[in-house]
Amino acid sequence: MHKYEMIVYWSEDDASFIVEVPELPGCMADGATAVDALINTEQAINEWIETANSIGREIPQPKGRLMYT
Repeated sequence: MHKYEMIVYWSEDDASFIVEVPELPGCMADGATAVDALINTEQAINEWIETANSIGREIPQPKGRLMYT
């Protein structure tokens, strides 16, 4: 399991749970349940990192809990 912060929320528009990974721009996934969404997000993170490696993009180190105000 990756150590990036993940934000999970319900989307009425999509009728599914959405998970966003703020430290990896554009990295997100969905699922019928929160658990499914988290599992799908792990795959999305793997693909994000694989793509970043292939194009030479820097991969951010997980910072843990992010603070928003």
